[in-house]
Amino acid sequence: MSRYRVLANVVGVLLIVLIFIAVPVKYIGGEPIVSSIVSPVHGVLYMVYLVFAFDLYRRAGWPVSRMVSMVAAGLVPFLAFFVERRVVAEARAQQQAST
Repeated sequence: MSRYRVLANVVGVLLIVLIFIAVPVKYIGGEPIVSSIVSPVHGVLYMVYLVFAFDLYRRAGWPVSRMVSMVAAGLVPFLAFFVERRVVAEARAQQQAST
């Protein structure tokens, strides 16, 4: 659960940097260097995030809609932070109920 939480926050921050800093600097400022660094890093970490999200989804036995929200969290700016909080809280509650 903690690896999901860390990666959700990292992917969320990188997405915000990509959308609100790297893309404007590339298209408005004409300097593609920031985007050429942040874009692939976000892409690779997003794929790792998907693996961790799927693992948590599978272990918890959640409905597919929860997995869809977890996938969307890495694609929509700021959504990662809200989804991460909700998913971790639900996972902890489920974990405490089972012990």
